[in-house]
Amino acid sequence: MTIFSAALLLFLVMDPFGNVPLFLSVLNPIAAERRRRVIIRELLLALAALIIFLFLGRYILSAIGVSESILTTAGGVILFLIALRMIFPPVRGPYPVDMDDSAEEPILVPLAIPLLAGPSALASVLFLMSSDPDRWPHWLAAVLIAWAMTATVLLFSSSLARLIKKRGLIAIERLMGMVLTAIAIKMILTGIGHFFGIRA
Repeated sequence: MTIFSAALLLFLVMDPFGNVPLFLSVLNPIAAERRRRVIIRELLLALAALIIFLFLGRYILSAIGVSESILTTAGGVILFLIALRMIFPPVRGPYPVDMDDSAEEPILVPLAIPLLAGPSALASVLFLMSSDPDRWPHWLAAVLIAWAMTATVLLFSSSLARLIKKRGLIAIERLMGMVLTAIAIKMILTGIGHFFGIRA
């Protein structure tokens, strides 16, 4: 997997376009002049979680005895389920986030975790590092690229929502879900093939 394909995978999993309405809803009670600072803080917290998991994930795998083929297959299943939720979202959105009318600023939850650095994103960085630990600079670069693209979308979330409207955001999210479905199927088939000794 190249840096570009890894970054694209993480960008799709982080689903910034699908998270725009959720971010706007959570940040709605907060004063307009504070929202950008809150978004930046949550983005940095999510980045920290991804980087920590990137470098510690393989040790977790080693401790629990999970092989690369099993991780690849499991990661593909997780991504497939996330992709289905992007294409066919439940009524309350892709994540069960409790959004009350409190004016208290969110810290870490729910914006940084699980909306940005959720289980699927953490599993993805873990998969990247375990697939080829020696290429850790590439995987770190992929994380930073995906994070930067996600940050750009979310920092301009208000303008983006006004520009392309809710239907446009839904259409983009569905398209991203379709692409992620193809990636997930490829991961599942690759993992099964490696498990049975079939190299693609």
